[in-house]
Amino acid sequence: MRKVCFARYNRASPESITEINNSLIPTAMTKTAKPRSSHAGAMSVRAVDRAIAILQAFSAERPLMSVIDIQKCVGLTRPTLYRLLNTLARRGLIQSEGDPLRFKLAHGVMSLAHTWLSTLDMVNTARPIVEGLRETTGETTALFKLQDDRAVCVLEYQSRHELSISRGIGASLSIAQGATGRAMLAFIERDAQAGFIEQMPRNAQRARLERELATTRQHGYATSRSEIVLGAIAISAPYFDHHGLVAGSVGLYGSSARVSEDQVEGVARLVVDAGRKISSLLGFQENEEGNQAPAPKSRQPSRVRRVGGAG
Repeated sequence: MRKVCFARYNRASPESITEINNSLIPTAMTKTAKPRSSHAGAMSVRAVDRAIAILQAFSAERPLMSVIDIQKCVGLTRPTLYRLLNTLARRGLIQSEGDPLRFKLAHGVMSLAHTWLSTLDMVNTARPIVEGLRETTGETTALFKLQDDRAVCVLEYQSRHELSISRGIGASLSIAQGATGRAMLAFIERDAQAGFIEQMPRNAQRARLERELATTRQHGYATSRSEIVLGAIAISAPYFDHHGLVAGSVGLYGSSARVSEDQVEGVARLVVDAGRKISSLLGFQENEEGNQAPAPKSRQPSRVRRVGGAG
């Protein structure tokens, strides 16, 4: 009897997915609800866990999958998988298309994502990470936002050292200046970057900036020494939004007397990790190589958009 149902399922059109395999749904699900036992509750939780596993099986690399593909990812039996796909389809989270039948995420997932994104507050999201970086290093840390071609400080935790450096919330400068600005400029879309640089005079300063951007892109972070504040060293890394676009940079700056050249690489790892964590919380997904700062994959505007600058 079930083999017949499976054959019907494989020949089904996308429009009929919500009507498929009703015969596979347990009879108990169609009856009037009764008080659940602890066993029934555990079964229900397991079903939710399995349904989530199905949704999470889809990715940018696997946007469209057959039943066999999904089964390999989640390890469920065919009858169980069909029941869950049927339920997810009724809820608008899964849809089918093509012949042979393939499945993909549906509009309901986008609706959930939109709800989540609408609750994001970049500053509050990044706050514990920026503060934690200050506590770990003892130096002033800050979050900068890309704003047209300016780097704007939107959050700062000042060092508790008697000799400390502070730019202050609201401080801004060109993204061609300072480690914080270059950490953003190095990772924006190449055409936008080229357009920004093309506006600069062809001189030694421009040539130096181009070399610094190449180094920043190679290492994943930017550094500056006594560029904005005499005697200061700054280390900054970019963070990205859910579109994969540069949204800003997270920076650390302090006295070069405390942050020696031997310490720069270790501190830079902490700064890059902070940028990675902020990106993840904003919905950014790293590429397969785990590169936190890939060339932006989409819609970077033709002109530089938002970010900040430090030191």
